Amino acid sequence: MSMIAMQSRAELEASRRKMQAWRRMKNRIALTLSLLTMAFGLFWLIWILWATIARGVDGMTLALFTENTPPPNTAGGGLANAIMGSGLLIFWSTIVGTPLGIMAGIYLAEYGRKGWLAETIRFINDILLSAPSIVVGLFVYTLVVAQMQHFSGLAGAVALALLQIPVVIRTTENMLKLVPDSLREAAYALGTPKWKMISAITLKASISGILTGILLAIARIAGETAPLLFTSLSNQFWSTDMLQPLANLPVTIFKFAMSPFAEWQSLAWAGVLLITVCVLILNILARVIFAKSKH
Repeated sequence: MSMIAMQSRAELEASRRKMQAWRRMKNRIALTLSLLTMAFGLFWLIWILWATIARGVDGMTLALFTENTPPPNTAGGGLANAIMGSGLLIFWSTIVGTPLGIMAGIYLAEYGRKGWLAETIRFINDILLSAPSIVVGLFVYTLVVAQMQHFSGLAGAVALALLQIPVVIRTTENMLKLVPDSLREAAYALGTPKWKMISAITLKASISGILTGILLAIARIAGETAPLLFTSLSNQFWSTDMLQPLANLPVTIFKFAMSPFAEWQSLAWAGVLLITVCVLILNILARVIFAKSKH
């Protein structure tokens, strides 16, 4: 019996070692493939960044921020009107989209955790999160531009707000759900009304995460071109009238990059570098705020 037991033990040990060797091999294969995938992605990212910096740095002059877009085949000029227009579009879309997104996120996290209405809202929000921006642009074109019978900054702000709202909703809901239920129960035990508990406890506890989501939503819409082609279009002159076509960086970059004029192409690369830097700053700021909220 002892010989049989020893033989059985040896077989089990051999089987265990064989299984561990197979697991180590699978782990090495998975790790190697992961590293190769990461290297593949980083290669193209670094190449894109290098091309953007190399071609755009020459155009980063004072004139870029102080002069309007030049006429075709003209030396000089800048992107001041486009920068102002993009700032106005992002500002008004954030003013409209952020409160709506936060309120919808509060409803989903605090009032509608279950039920058909909450599930319907989440389903529609998931669709909007993955919807192509050009579809949103066409929708706003039909809803606003066709009714006004002309392009306008207002239509552009509406389109960007529709792209921003789903991101804010998802972030707000997730951040509020991370707040422990014990805080809510303690507030209820003290007789605190639900609206007061939400505004003074759960929102305050998750404010850093919500701010992070807002910054990421702004970073997403900063470079959107397709919806603005159907809504705001562009304007060669300095304008802050939201009821008229409004110059903006994405459409100006698209138009200048497709042109045969070297001066316009140089300004397009400078605009690409400017948007890239702004988006990078927003992402870094979002990560810093979110990291501080964990401590």
